[in-house]
Amino acid sequence: MKQLPKSPPPSDAEARRAVEPVVCYGTDALPAPDMALYEEARRGMVKSSQVTIPPRDARCFEVPAGHFFRIVSIEGPQVGDLNLWNLTDLSERFYSGKTRALHATHVSTGDRLWSSFPYLRPMASITRDTLDWYGWDEFGGGVHDVIGTRCDPYTNALLSGGEYHHCCHSNLTRALAAARGLTLGQAEAHIHDVLNVFMCTGFTHDTHQYFMKASPVRPGDYLEFFAEIDLLGALSTCPGGDCGASHSGDAARCYPLLVEIYQPQPGALAAWHPPAKNGYSGSHGV
Repeated sequence: MKQLPKSPPPSDAEARRAVEPVVCYGTDALPAPDMALYEEARRGMVKSSQVTIPPRDARCFEVPAGHFFRIVSIEGPQVGDLNLWNLTDLSERFYSGKTRALHATHVSTGDRLWSSFPYLRPMASITRDTLDWYGWDEFGGGVHDVIGTRCDPYTNALLSGGEYHHCCHSNLTRALAAARGLTLGQAEAHIHDVLNVFMCTGFTHDTHQYFMKASPVRPGDYLEFFAEIDLLGALSTCPGGDCGASHSGDAARCYPLLVEIYQPQPGALAAWHPPAKNGYSGSHGV
């Protein structure tokens, strides 16, 4: 629990609190996705492959630049933890913190997933979200967050004293190691903070602690992306299931998730080009 304040408020405390907030990064200058082009490219697209992610496990998948991919609920309410990398360079990976700073704590249609420094470019753009109707609930909760880091065995050991090997961090580690022929240690170094797909989260009004609640996702719901660069993805089906009660353990009922890859018709993206790497010189003033 948060401790009660011990410092007395100054005489101008309310005036200090009343200062108007300023959005850190105005989105007016942010390169926007061409949603009209993506919508046109979606017409006539054909599913080229799919990968089923078993409960409490993870799998990797590849998406060529200019293709679409969907994460689909197929059997029951299930949350997924998503990692993304540049297919040919694992050092370029999804940067959840910068995505959060540029967009919001939760993402939906029209938002983009940005890559790490020094690349900082769009990796994927969200083109469809069947849960966009949810918005914000009375608790301050929303869907598809870039707040939470992923459930992991280290925090679990810290809080419970036990070992659990199907946390999303471990699931993603095993999946990347298998897909790339890496040792677990080598793979773990590439696992990063996630997009919590379908997860319903927020911060409590009183203590501002990160909370989760049962996801509103149902079979048939999906989150769809356009791959801006060649992608390697890894998706873990969280052991928390719909994350309505437990977070790490075997108590929750869990379901598989489906990843579908779609290819647009030839010529549908003739006017599109993958985004260039960030234009900063890298000199850092030296």
